[in-house]
Amino acid sequence: MTIDVIDLRNFYSQRLGAVARRLINRGIKQHWPHADGLRVAGLGYPTPYLGLFREDAERCIALMPAAQGVLKWPTARPTLSTLVDQFSLPLADAAVDRILLVHALEICDDPESLLREVWRVLAPSGRMMAIIPNRRGVWTRTDSTPFGHGRPYSRSQITQLLRQTWFTPTAWGEALFVPPFQNGWVLRSAMAWERMSAAVSSPFAGVHIVEASKQVYRAIPAHRERTRLIPSMPPVLVPTPTRRDDHPATR
Repeated sequence: MTIDVIDLRNFYSQRLGAVARRLINRGIKQHWPHADGLRVAGLGYPTPYLGLFREDAERCIALMPAAQGVLKWPTARPTLSTLVDQFSLPLADAAVDRILLVHALEICDDPESLLREVWRVLAPSGRMMAIIPNRRGVWTRTDSTPFGHGRPYSRSQITQLLRQTWFTPTAWGEALFVPPFQNGWVLRSAMAWERMSAAVSSPFAGVHIVEASKQVYRAIPAHRERTRLIPSMPPVLVPTPTRRDDHPATR
């Protein structure tokens, strides 16, 4: 089920959405501390997080699926967001160095095709990072946030999906250990929730943060053609039929 871009914007304009953005940005920066001179693209609804790279990256664009809709980003500068077909991105092969997927895989009807398109536009030395709702997390059990929509994943399901689409997981992280409540005390203590839960390796984070590399060289299984064996038949002498014209005429 696709989430409308207006609902996504409204969520991140609330206090709970601002807390979620801050905690997820913290997890992203642990793996991608900078993007100096790199070409960065975000797919889905990545604008709350692309601000980490917009100033340092060579290029930074937001690609939003047509079914979701698009909003102008950034609001006070030239537009860097565009509406796209997520299965046919308007980018050349190996066009970007970093791709960030947010609110993308869990609400896509065909995640394998989406990741194969991401593989196509990613440079051979590039990296992909996906923010994916955790199947065990509390955030997936309420539809009051975008993370409660679509299909959540376990770590093993993510690993299998990445390997099927020619990616290799290289780093893992989690975020959103704090419950998705609008209570002021809970939100004020969100950072303490994150640190305490990460220290005890709690499995109930709201989202997985997974980094993956592109498999450039893949072994293609060789399919040997099956040869149909025809038994060898020994030659057989067959008498040639005698034509009537070969005999002398009878009188």
